[in-house]
Amino acid sequence: MSTNLKTTDPDNEAILERIRGKPLDPAVYNRIREQGAKITEEIRRQHGTLNIAVDLIRETREQCE
Repeated sequence: MSTNLKTTDPDNEAILERIRGKPLDPAVYNRIREQGAKITEEIRRQHGTLNIAVDLIRETREQCE
């Protein structure tokens, strides 16, 4: 699956600088959040909402009993 991330080289550089402790520019933060929301929506559109956590918890509990 291709996510087609559209961050620019300056965005990538800003992220690396953030990892090194420099504050992230609000514009970069907003672009990253918007792109993440688009990717999430695309995944939901293609696969629907997956709710597997409840089943996994129940399965784990059954194994412990």
